[in-house]
Amino acid sequence: MSNGFFSNKNLRNLHRDLGYFYVGLIIAFGISGIAQNHRKQWKPERYVYEFKKVNTAFRLPKDSVTKEAVEAFSKENGLVDMRQFDFRKDSTLVISYKDADATIQLATGKGEVNIWRKRPVLSQMISLHKNNGNLGWIWYSDIFSLSLITIAFTGMFLMKGKNSFRSRGWKFALAGILFPILALFLFF
Repeated sequence: MSNGFFSNKNLRNLHRDLGYFYVGLIIAFGISGIAQNHRKQWKPERYVYEFKKVNTAFRLPKDSVTKEAVEAFSKENGLVDMRQFDFRKDSTLVISYKDADATIQLATGKGEVNIWRKRPVLSQMISLHKNNGNLGWIWYSDIFSLSLITIAFTGMFLMKGKNSFRSRGWKFALAGILFPILALFLFF
C-alpha cells in the first residue's frame, strides 16, 4: 500500500496542497469566527460612524407614537430605509434603519442616533462566513468543508514512529472530541 493513493507521500502532498490553497479562507474564517463569538460585547461587522443626540416630540403614552410621526422624524434627521420601530419594556422607542438606529426615551423625548458603517475587511470576512444563499458560494463552502475534513484526516497519518497517531496522536484526538461534547452539556 506504500505506493497507493494512501501512501505517506501522497497524503503529505494532498495535506500540504489543500492547506496552501485554502490558507486565506482558513484565516478569514478563523478571524471572523472569533469576531462572531464576541458579537454580544461589540458589533464586529460595523462601527459607529456618527453619533448625535436628538430632542423629539415623542412622549408617553406609547400609542401616541405613529408610523407617520416616525417617518417624519426619520426625514427630519436624514435617516433612510427604516426597517421597523418598537418599544422596550422601559418605554424606550427604538427605530431601526438599514445603516442606523435611534433610541428615544419617551419620558423625556431625548434620544440618540447612531449611524453605522461597515468595518473594512472584517465585515467582508464575516460575509464569507455567513450563508448568504448564493448557490455557488454554498457549493464552494461545502467543498472547503470537505477539504478541511481531508486536511484533518491526512494530518493524522503524516507522522510515523513515537509521535504517530497510533502511538500518541489518538489521545489528543480523543481529548479534542470529548471537549466539545462536554461543553455541550456544561454550557448549552
